[in-house]
Amino acid sequence: MPSPTTAPAAATARTAGGPSFTAIDFETANRFPGSPCAVGLVRVRDGVVVEERSAYMRPPRTRDGFDPGNVRVHGITARTVAGHPRFEQLWPRIEAWILAEDPAELLVAHNARFDMGVIRAACAETGTPHAPLSYACSLALARRGYELASYALPRAAEAAGVPLGRHHDALEDARACAGVVVDLVRRAGAVTVPEALSGAGLAVRRLEPLPRS
Repeated sequence: MPSPTTAPAAATARTAGGPSFTAIDFETANRFPGSPCAVGLVRVRDGVVVEERSAYMRPPRTRDGFDPGNVRVHGITARTVAGHPRFEQLWPRIEAWILAEDPAELLVAHNARFDMGVIRAACAETGTPHAPLSYACSLALARRGYELASYALPRAAEAAGVPLGRHHDALEDARACAGVVVDLVRRAGAVTVPEALSGAGLAVRRLEPLPRS
């Protein structure tokens, strides 16, 4: 994983009692969910961004074609990721970073079904193990916490007052997701993400490891 980027200066002072979690976002090379080509990760502690990581990767060898439709969305091409590790080489390092401080670290993604599906499919495609991962969906929480015409990330980020400079840049999307979650937890009068989820009739979910063959 690349060196962490510095949290924005305005967000360096922690406020006690805010949520702690890691926001994650993947971009994929094609329609197969297990074709990740970029990831963004944002670690939040006490409601404040404290560390960020991002990386390009080559998708699994069997699924590494770049679909023109996907390229139009995120601008990543085979040339962009050339020379970068493949998913199966990079995933153990990604997972180690996610779980470094807490083996029960909560992952949050906007439309978590997609991002967890990327992990599940890419790991299955490559025979790469993954740890049990607890996760929550900021899209589902936004639907309970905001009244919007659309709950897509740009609209949710706008409602949260969070800047989203370039949608479908994995790190920028992860940052926006993190900001949305912090705002929704605050609006719910909660301290943690699980508390906000419970108040909205939602729950933390779990991505179980692949069964051993």
